[in-house]
Amino acid sequence: MSEKPRLLLIDDELIALRNLEHIMVKEGYDVQSTQSSTNALKIIEEKSFDVVLTDLKMEKVDGIQILKKCRLLHPDTEVIMITGYATVESAIHAMKKGAYDYVAKPFKFDEVRKVVREAVEKVRLKKENLQLREQIENYQGRVKIITQDAGLQTLLETARQIAPTDCNVLITGESGTGKELFARYVHFNSSRSAGTFLAINCGAFNEELLANELFGHEKGAFTGAMTQKKGLIEMASGGTLFLDEITEMPPSMQVKLLRAIQEKEVLRLGATAPERVDVRFVAATNRNIQDSIRTGGFRQDLFFRLNVVTLAIPPLSARKDDIPLLSYYFLKKYAMLMKKDVREISQDVLSILGNYDFPGNVRELENIVERGVALSNGAAVEVAHLPEDLRELSIRTFRKKEGRIPSLEDQEMSYIKWVLGETGGNKTVAAQILGIDRVSLWRKLKKYGIEGD
Repeated sequence: MSEKPRLLLIDDELIALRNLEHIMVKEGYDVQSTQSSTNALKIIEEKSFDVVLTDLKMEKVDGIQILKKCRLLHPDTEVIMITGYATVESAIHAMKKGAYDYVAKPFKFDEVRKVVREAVEKVRLKKENLQLREQIENYQGRVKIITQDAGLQTLLETARQIAPTDCNVLITGESGTGKELFARYVHFNSSRSAGTFLAINCGAFNEELLANELFGHEKGAFTGAMTQKKGLIEMASGGTLFLDEITEMPPSMQVKLLRAIQEKEVLRLGATAPERVDVRFVAATNRNIQDSIRTGGFRQDLFFRLNVVTLAIPPLSARKDDIPLLSYYFLKKYAMLMKKDVREISQDVLSILGNYDFPGNVRELENIVERGVALSNGAAVEVAHLPEDLRELSIRTFRKKEGRIPSLEDQEMSYIKWVLGETGGNKTVAAQILGIDRVSLWRKLKKYGIEGD
């Protein structure tokens, strides 16, 4: 623990109390002490302690009452009993009531130090495990979208506004941008948050398997159907069904899905009567769905049913200010999961990440940081922990810009700007790196309108 462990000492014998206090302060603990057991009860009501050392036999309030108060108000506090040899049996009885241990008077200082140290360590581990469990639950169970990008924050606000309306939602964006995360965000901010959130990738199954996954079957509906199986649409009733890569769904399945959305019912394979369902549909695609409609690959009427509201998630390359923020979020996540003391990302690494286009978007960034944490043996993720292509930064991503593929001149201009930036504007060094003379570089700067000294 970063702060000193907190100890409360209770003993009506002043000399014994002062001796204990002297020992524990020297051990580096934050110590509070009192001779009055009634005052101790008041202190316990107002403050929490990691460990309480209390005399077992005291007037008005004894150690057992102190123990009960701690158990009631601060169940994680460990209580150590101080007792005379004549009442060791009572101390053992106190341990059965929940005391951590006991020390007998006249106590040996080394024994007291050892017992207190072990009790403090037990409390520390309990706190650490609780914190770890809470953090893992946060990372796995709750939806947290990290951004400082104004555009994405506007998109989040739109998602918050439409979440309670129960309308169907279409989410578009490149692979790895976080489409399922947004779908979960809509679900957990809706009145359906207590219901089920189920997800299926429509491109991962052939038509027959996809029908079985979505609609289910009755016992005996086909060879091998030994039991009844509910489909995902039925299982998601009262909650949300996320249909990822919806444009990969076969046309015949699109007809069945459209009917399920319109009629709010599903018919299992082999059933004679439909089942009523109450499902919110959130669909996603990394393709241009309008192109799929024009080519006949996707039904326009299904598009209208799903596209009540569209959330278009931008690629990571369009919100580069989020890269350091996300990098540190993933650093904390994987340092905690791997139980490693990796706390920093070197400035060189952040610079490389900032100059990278991330064709795999946020998912790729997460994988890079996870790898860095796994390989790091120190307190920071360094350049040596990055994948080879990132270390060399020789493989550049050519992404469509403003709806078109960049030309060779676009790439040359971009590369010259980057080299000048890396050399601090030194044209002599830049020309050497580019493999041309200063005059040729000057001509190119003039051609592309790049200013410089």
